[in-house]
Amino acid sequence: MQSVVEIGRRVLDAVLPPTCAKCRVVVERNGTLCADCWKDLRFLAPPWCRSCGFPFEFDGAEAGMSETASSRDPAGNAPLCGDCLQSPKAFDRARSALAYDDASRSLILAFKHADRTETVLNLAGWMALAGAELLDDADLIVPVPLHWVRLFTRRYNQSALLAQKLAERCHKPFHPRILERRRATRPQGHLSRAARRDNVAGAFRVPGSMVSEIRDRRVLLIDDVYTSGATVAACVASLRKNGAGAVDVLTLARVLRS
Repeated sequence: MQSVVEIGRRVLDAVLPPTCAKCRVVVERNGTLCADCWKDLRFLAPPWCRSCGFPFEFDGAEAGMSETASSRDPAGNAPLCGDCLQSPKAFDRARSALAYDDASRSLILAFKHADRTETVLNLAGWMALAGAELLDDADLIVPVPLHWVRLFTRRYNQSALLAQKLAERCHKPFHPRILERRRATRPQGHLSRAARRDNVAGAFRVPGSMVSEIRDRRVLLIDDVYTSGATVAACVASLRKNGAGAVDVLTLARVLRS
């Protein structure tokens, strides 16, 4: 016998059919993608830099996420990418589920700015596969915060939605108030790498009441897109300054540069 919730969902789907989260064609379930949009996504998979997760090869990764993509670094001693060799990162490890490119951009921007929050379950599921090792090791999960003005105008923090679903999926503590954005920052989309770093320098803090929550613990920081790493670095610096034992980073997508 069908539940009231199931009956209600079927009625709603009949009136407002679920549409692809990217191109809006009708699909079977809300928050999912049609076959054409799915095949265009580039899921990231090992081999990748053991520090930042930059993928060394793309063969096999473009066909979609699989158990291979979510497997642990088999040796634990994968090489570092050239960028991490030149400039060691503030975090311990970082992983991302998708390449941020023409295929994924509209999907992510719709989730971030256009209220397509019904996609969060699928997006968080992809992140859970890419960051399985990080989630296993995490003591608590913390989202990158929005400034209160931006949160008021946007109505939700996309990073917090992802972090909450990941925490529920992996049965880890979710702490949305560990980090605060102490001042508003400019949108970073068109800023240079150096300007991004200056823009977010000192923008984040750990409230005094939260310091005991992170002391000597392994924090998993969640964000939507890893671009230059400036925002992540500023958050990690604040977490380490206040006693975090280790900080890993998991993002939905990342920009890939040669």
